[in-house]
Parts: sequence; structure tokens; C-alpha cells
Amino acid sequence: MTDTPLVLALDTSTDICVGVASGDRVLAVRRDTDRRAHVEHLAEWIREALAEAGAAVNDVTDLVVGLGPGPFTGLRVGIATAETLAWAGQIPLHGVCSLDVVAYDHAHAAGGADHAGAAGPTGDFVVASDARRKELYWARYAPDGTRVGDPQVSAPAALPDLPVIGPGADLYPSVHHGRTDDGPRAIDPGLLARIGLRLPSAGQQPLYLRRPDAVAPTTRKSALVSHKRLTIGRA
Repeated sequence: MTDTPLVLALDTSTDICVGVASGDRVLAVRRDTDRRAHVEHLAEWIREALAEAGAAVNDVTDLVVGLGPGPFTGLRVGIATAETLAWAGQIPLHGVCSLDVVAYDHAHAAGGADHAGAAGPTGDFVVASDARRKELYWARYAPDGTRVGDPQVSAPAALPDLPVIGPGADLYPSVHHGRTDDGPRAIDPGLLARIGLRLPSAGQQPLYLRRPDAVAPTTRKSALVSHKRLTIGRA
């Protein structure tokens, strides 16, 4: 391998995304839209992508992982896998906001060979993804793709009155009527691998934005049999 960084990128905030890049050269990508198969497919696709790139895990110099926002279970699979690979191979791990990848893709649409003839945004825009429960994860971006504020989760009607792109852009057409834009609708795994190290760090913690459905009880529940239960059926 050369001195050029070899980046392995993972994101499971929406689809299962795996990308491998060497500098600005995308070597392999994998994506699966089956969001119930994160555990089954992710490890296999990492092996496949690295093999296609002619590399092994030991050749990876940097890991990039999307931290969400996204649903707890699917998101955690990608992050836990990236953390394990980073720990086992002593590989630097860079966590990014998954929405930032879509924003970068949209903001630089006019400048890349993959977007021939496309025009970048002329004003602020929103990247949104499905948060379920009739809500969206979203963030606002400047025309150059810079995020304005932190990611949010809310009802679709609470989004700013701006063009909307991303995986959640078409989920609520009655709410977004006239506001959806012809931007990307999914994370590009190759782009994530190629530019992930240049995106702002989102820290190391998953961006769940919600408390998990299952929470620890705040009070202890007695395991003793009540006196009333003992007397049931007695004369």
C-alpha cells in the first residue's frame, strides 16, 4: 500500500452503507436498503468491500462512522462495529453526523463528475431522514453544506420553510409540498469514505436525539408475595 490513507467508512443510520476509498479514489461500495438486516450483512459487506479494494483490515489507516441521527438498534450496529475494528486494529476513528454527508453531496453537486449538469443549492436547505413515530430527524445547512445548528427531531410541520432533501424528504408530501428539492435522497457510501475525514467531527456518542423506549425502572418492584394473594380462595 502507498502512503495515501485507506479509509473504511460505515453508516447504518438509514441504509447499510460501506465504502472504501484511497484519497479521492473510491475503491468499493456496498449498500443495502433492508434496514432489518444490519447485523446479518454488515460484517460480510466489510469483508467484500475490502477484498474488492485489494486490501485487508490491517491495511486500513482510518475509520469513518456515521453517528446518526437514527433509530437506536440499526445505528448502534454500525457504531459498535466501527468501534470494535478501531480498537482491534488501533485505527483512528472519526465520527460524523450522517446528515452532513448528504448535505456535502448536495452542496458540491455541480463540482463532481457524478453530478454532471446538476446545480448546487442557492440558499439554505434542510436534510431530513425518517425518525419513525411520524417524525423526522433533520438539520439545517448553508449553501456550502455547513450545518447551521445541531440536528433535531420533530414533527414534519416543524421543519423550517426551506427546500428539503435526504432520505426523509419524500415521506410527508402533504407537509413538504413545494419544498422538496432535487437533491440526493440517500447517503453515498463512496462519498462518505472519500470525504469523511474532512467533515466536522461529531464526537464519539451516537446521535439518538431520543431516549430509548426501554428504560431502567426508577423504583424497585417487590418480589414478595402479597398478603392479599395468600388469602385468595380461603374461606
